[in-house]
Amino acid sequence: MDRAGLAVDVVRRMAHVTAALRHRQGSAFAELGLTPAAARALRELDPDHPLPARDLAGQLGCDRSNVTVLVDKLEQAGLVERRTDPTDRRQKTLVVTGEGRVVRARVIEVMSDSRLLSGLSDEELSTLRDLVWKVSDGGCPESFGPE
Repeated sequence: MDRAGLAVDVVRRMAHVTAALRHRQGSAFAELGLTPAAARALRELDPDHPLPARDLAGQLGCDRSNVTVLVDKLEQAGLVERRTDPTDRRQKTLVVTGEGRVVRARVIEVMSDSRLLSGLSDEELSTLRDLVWKVSDGGCPESFGPE
């Protein structure tokens, strides 16, 4: 196989791995009653540091109106509360509830699931990490949103 064909095959396989990860994560998030976008939003919220919605929008790299919809869903599920900022009463901050902390921990667990990589030896895993880093940071240094 020539270099161009090899590169096409690698990209196709990377897309397959990405799709498999998204499918597994999407199924796990659905069991938690969350969409992938709502799960990402919950993950970005620090339970110990309330955050204005505009800051969450910046972290997610999306429009504030989209964040409003996500926060509405998280609030309806009892995972987040909007509270008045004690230092600026004109502003609302997003506070992760007790239940939100539990669900957020599960979301982080789901996003860190590495079962797809369980068939690799430590050496192979290290090599793969180095290669993925080289491609993602070396070849595509642009930011495409939160990791």
